[in-house]
Amino acid sequence: MFDHHYALRTVWTGARGRGTVDYRSYGRDHVLSVEGKSDILGSADRPFRGDADRWNPEEMLLGALSQCHLLSYLYVCSDAGVVVTAYEDDAVGTMVQTGDGGGHFTGVILRPRVTVADESMRERALALHSDASAKCFIASSVNFPVEHEPTVLVVEAGVQQPA
Repeated sequence: MFDHHYALRTVWTGARGRGTVDYRSYGRDHVLSVEGKSDILGSADRPFRGDADRWNPEEMLLGALSQCHLLSYLYVCSDAGVVVTAYEDDAVGTMVQTGDGGGHFTGVILRPRVTVADESMRERALALHSDASAKCFIASSVNFPVEHEPTVLVVEAGVQQPA
């Protein structure tokens, strides 16, 4: 077993010279930084007085789940001899706000569209989403269901054929 450690810096940039005098006085803008990488401009979601042009934590969680599944899926496919030539995901998530101002995610659905190199790989490519889900560090760390609605396309003679 190996431990992996991650670090980032979050800097709030929304003080507006007054700070948190009241709920409307401050901005939700912030910057996420990791040494050697481009910054991510973050804010709250628009309903929570955030900047719609910046990433919010809910989108980043959804993105982390989608990215983790992609990377886990590519790993299990390469290990199983399934040649993936393209991958897209239109992920959706649902969060419920509670009466006390808090909230939580109730579920995420990943909708990966995978293209494989040969028809003989189609069934295995579909089945490997389960293995990828079990290996995904992020999905294994959340307390809500992460479901999958995959589609597999096949490239034959340069033409994609839907599953």
